[in-house]
Amino acid sequence: MYPRWIAVFGFYNDLMIGAQRPGAAEEMRRLRPFWREGRILRWPARESRRRLVLAEVVEAFPRGRRFTESEVDRVLRAVWSDHCQLRRALVDYELLNRKDGVYWRVG
Repeated sequence: MYPRWIAVFGFYNDLMIGAQRPGAAEEMRRLRPFWREGRILRWPARESRRRLVLAEVVEAFPRGRRFTESEVDRVLRAVWSDHCQLRRALVDYELLNRKDGVYWRVG
């Protein structure tokens, strides 16, 4: 158990969360074999690394703006040759939403 004052101020929770989350340097180290200079080098097999790559890709889409499918494809072609695979992955991982051919960034 932990002292009561730690629980009251939330220090314990912050320490536990911080210990479980990888730092930015660790994320970049894991991302390096797959992402360089704004392009995907190869598609990650592991889901955890795939999520890192997709998190970088979705940064190309500003929040609060709607995109047509052709606009989304134009952005994704610059990142990866199989833009359809990438678009499906962004929607499957709920980083982009779509309805009636219109896409927008989630979050």
